Order: sequence, then structure tokens, then C-alpha cells
Amino acid sequence: MIPDPVTLHGRWVTLEPLESRHTADLFAAAQDEDIWRYLPAAMPRSLADMQTWTANALAVRNAGQMLPFAIVERTTGRAIGSTRYLDYSAFDRHIEIGWTWLGRDWWRTPLNTECKYLLMRHAFETLACIRVQLKPDLRNERSQRAIERIGGVREGILRKAVIVPKDGHQRWSVYFSILDDEWSSVKAHLEESMTRP
Repeated sequence: MIPDPVTLHGRWVTLEPLESRHTADLFAAAQDEDIWRYLPAAMPRSLADMQTWTANALAVRNAGQMLPFAIVERTTGRAIGSTRYLDYSAFDRHIEIGWTWLGRDWWRTPLNTECKYLLMRHAFETLACIRVQLKPDLRNERSQRAIERIGGVREGILRKAVIVPKDGHQRWSVYFSILDDEWSSVKAHLEESMTRP
């Protein structure tokens, strides 16, 4: 079962457990095809589509499979994207961060870095994980570079790992991880990088 919902507070963002009240803000932030290019869901074309997306995310949370968050910009209080914990094992002490997206206006800002920082800090320091993994689509070179910048170690490629529901693409996934004995240096690097403009 996935960990209990929790709110994580940062300097620029708050990660709140996803709720239906976030839907309208998320729909406004989600209106760019590039956001959805590598995600397993189609871009929401209407508020009703976004409501369905939120309902599906809440259903997997209620089933104990994933823990979806709304990424809330602290200065405005608006939800500007989403991310999730998934593939959690309390016994093996690992967790995955995935399904992350932000509205285009917040790309190349400290917000995405802070999201990963908050999720990893909670995973390592509260959940006592020994491994945090991320696995972008092989085609998503921008995400791979971003994961490498935050200290993720590329482990390899799982070929034809997933059939993407929205278009039937046979996705190859690139596995990255950060381990507990790497966390202190990764944490220091992230904290230093987030102080720069």
C-alpha cells in the first residue's frame, strides 16, 4: 500500500494531496500539448476531461496504488501541476516518483527541482526508503537531463516496458535512482542550487 497522504511545504511550492478542488486550476495549467507528450494520459480538452483525470487519480489513491499530489504555487495558491508517489514497498524500502507535469510557464524554474527535493526528502528522511527511482520515457530527453541534474544515476533501459493506453505506443523506460547513501550529497546540491536565481 502507498504511504498515507501528506502535505509537503517548500519555499516556492506546496505539495498537497490531490483533491477535486484542484481540478479547475490544473485544467488551466495543462493546456499545452508538450506537457502530455510522454504522459500515459491524453491532454484534457475540457474541464470534464480534467475532472475525469482527477477522478482516475483519486481512484488509484483510494486503491492504495499511487499517491497523487497537486503542485501548488505558494505565491498564488494555484495548482500548477501534479506529481505522484508510486511503486512503494515498505519491506524493500523503495518508492518511485512519477507522473510529474507542470504548466509550461513554470518550466526551467526552481519549482520542479523543489518538488523532487520535497518528495525525496520525505522518502528518505520520513519513510526511511533506501531507494527512490524515476523512469521517464526513453523519448523524453528533457526529463532525463533534468533527472541527471538533480543527481539521478542512470541504471539502464527496460525495453517495451509499458503499452501507453492513449496511443498504444510500446514505451521503453529509462531507469534512474538515488540511494540512501547518496542522499546527503544530493540534498546538499539541491539546497544549494535552489538558492540561485
